[in-house]
Amino acid sequence: MARTHNLGFPRIGAGRELKFALEAYWQGQSSRDELLALGATLRRRHWQDQAALDLAPVGDFAFYDQVLDMSFTLGNLPQRVQDFHGDTLDNYFRVARGRSAQSAQAHAHCCGGVAAGEMTKWFDTNYHYIVPEFSAATEFRLDASRLLDQLAEARVQGVKAKPVIIGPVTYLALGKAKDQSDRLALLDRLLPVYAELLAVLAAQGVEWVQIDEPLLVTELDAGWGDAFARAYQALDTGKVKLLLATYFGQLQDNLPLVASLPVQGVHLDAVNARDEVQALLARLPAGRVVSLGVINGRNIWKTDLNAALDWLEPLARQLGTRLWLAPSCSLLHVPVDLDSEQQLDGEIKSWLAFARQKLNELTLLATALNQGRAAVQAELDANRNAIDARRNSPRVHNPAVKAALATIDAQLGRRQSAYPIRAARQAELLQLPRFPTTTIGSFPQTAAIRQVRSRFKAGEIDVTAYRQAMQAEIARSVHEQEALGLDVFVHGEAERNDMVEYFGEQLDGYAFSQFGWVQSYGSRCVKPPILFGDISRPRAMTVEWITYAQSLTTKPMKGMLTGPVTLLNWSFVRDDQPRAASCRQLALAIREEVLDLERAGVRVIQIDEAALREGLPLRRAQWQEYLDWAVESFRITANGVDDATQIHTHMCYSEFNDIIRSIAQMDADVITIETSRSDMELLDAFDHFKYPNEIGPGVYDIHSPNIPSEEHIVQLMKQAAARVPAERLWVNPDCGLKTRQWHEVIPALTNMVKAAKTLRATLR
Repeated sequence: MARTHNLGFPRIGAGRELKFALEAYWQGQSSRDELLALGATLRRRHWQDQAALDLAPVGDFAFYDQVLDMSFTLGNLPQRVQDFHGDTLDNYFRVARGRSAQSAQAHAHCCGGVAAGEMTKWFDTNYHYIVPEFSAATEFRLDASRLLDQLAEARVQGVKAKPVIIGPVTYLALGKAKDQSDRLALLDRLLPVYAELLAVLAAQGVEWVQIDEPLLVTELDAGWGDAFARAYQALDTGKVKLLLATYFGQLQDNLPLVASLPVQGVHLDAVNARDEVQALLARLPAGRVVSLGVINGRNIWKTDLNAALDWLEPLARQLGTRLWLAPSCSLLHVPVDLDSEQQLDGEIKSWLAFARQKLNELTLLATALNQGRAAVQAELDANRNAIDARRNSPRVHNPAVKAALATIDAQLGRRQSAYPIRAARQAELLQLPRFPTTTIGSFPQTAAIRQVRSRFKAGEIDVTAYRQAMQAEIARSVHEQEALGLDVFVHGEAERNDMVEYFGEQLDGYAFSQFGWVQSYGSRCVKPPILFGDISRPRAMTVEWITYAQSLTTKPMKGMLTGPVTLLNWSFVRDDQPRAASCRQLALAIREEVLDLERAGVRVIQIDEAALREGLPLRRAQWQEYLDWAVESFRITANGVDDATQIHTHMCYSEFNDIIRSIAQMDADVITIETSRSDMELLDAFDHFKYPNEIGPGVYDIHSPNIPSEEHIVQLMKQAAARVPAERLWVNPDCGLKTRQWHEVIPALTNMVKAAKTLRATLR
């Protein structure tokens, strides 16, 4: 009998209940008890959704981030917050975002907040985690209260519980040593705390613990490989059974290591690593449980259940009760419930499965394996019909787009002149001062803006009223920038709900959900568009708004676009053709928009590629193939313009140092990157690589409510000027300002402009 289980469930709630509860708490509009009660309600509801499974995860729920939860479980708090007294939850939020609830700040001696923990991408996803911080002096101390509390809740509700924790080696690999010490040197201090945690869980009667080690799908040097062997020998106490969970990729050369570890079960991502199943089975000791991730936890397309059964049935006969079925990874990365979608095109909806539907698919597979296909024949027939309909739909395939793709050549991605020639022409045209100031694109998305947009979508106001309201918001943004004294303006993006969804709504080949929200970090949720077919641009998408904004000022106005790689990586992408082909289709569509903006007189155009880094394969050996087509796609988009048109790009919250040469090959005139949370660490790349063009290192952490001082910004920019010639530096926030409030943005940008003036006077 095959068993079913799940690695993790979306925690935000089908209606984003967690988002709204967090924000109310932070703003002092609700109490700690109300927030905790909402968390308990969501956990209860999500366990009910998983009631049909043989085992359900416990501990996958987090109020901000599961890695941060693990840091608190291990007693690994940054030194800057260790002296705080009072509620642990408030200290948790101080690490996550620099401060907690407004009411909590009144009782803390840091009322202005502390530095938030660094945030970066969780492997190759769009989920952000809070980076653990280490030093040679780091000590660990168990606090299992969060996990034990959730385990007690689950048992009261009759949940067949499987606690979920991040494994010790992945945890060390995810973190950063603040003093350049060796993270692996901490393993001997860390393992006793893990052993203590497993003993505590065993004392609670826990049989299985899921221990996540996604690091095993990456390339490991000898030191990290040895760390796995040492760690799992130390944790092989016999007190609980360990299910070692790997996901997001293939094991490849780590497969023998995984098979040799003394654990009682191994989870393999069979969506990405199906070809490795037999090799793993051949090496695993007799009796070892094999969990196969047969449902894609990263995308929203229906599983071809009949094809899956063709593959699984021989394995079920071979393994019997040793076969477990699961999604490939946690369902954190997909929306909660497709049944909520009442306006999504019916044909396209029939091709999809969100988290709850994926669990239904899992149950159907197990039923078919355990009772025979006849037990679920009607469901299998309906699934086959949906798979066939999508495969053959004329809405998916556009011959004209495929013909355009065939015309791409190297010249399409090449600027007319080299950067020095372009820079001189741009300087003559734009007449910018040294250390020019700008923002990344968006200004606060106020409640009034969101209300107007909602009323327009609901048909409560007509297009004229909507346009007037958006123009008023654009005018406000321009007025504020004039008052601040910024050098290059943006229009504020009031008309945009999301930097990807806004463009996807205007491109053929995309579909949109109403409630398909996915957590990006903390309370921040995104609603990825569904890229289901060949992409084309029917009409201009941004020209009207940008030219209106430019008409209000003599300062240069940036045209704001999302680049093809980010549109791809932040969408749910079709899986019936190579991602590179879809990316090139997007590049051709956005290129048309770039050229239309230039024809309209816009001379500064920013093409955001925030997601370039996260699309990298997890193994370096595969990086170059991805970077080749990703950089090519950006160049196709950007490089049809005149030399005097200045092209910007922006990247945020990723590690760029190891791909800096590819970033340079994009040949953008100006690149802006996040550096504020990482203490300018990203600029270390410029110690060894002379970046040829201009750069704006982000000096204002917009993901925290803390307001940077002029002195702090000057200090950061001086660090940058030690690596990059001052004449090629810009001063800007590290990301867009849509999630902030005007009362935070104005003083922060005021300090930023003051800092730029100080730099002009003091740095030559």
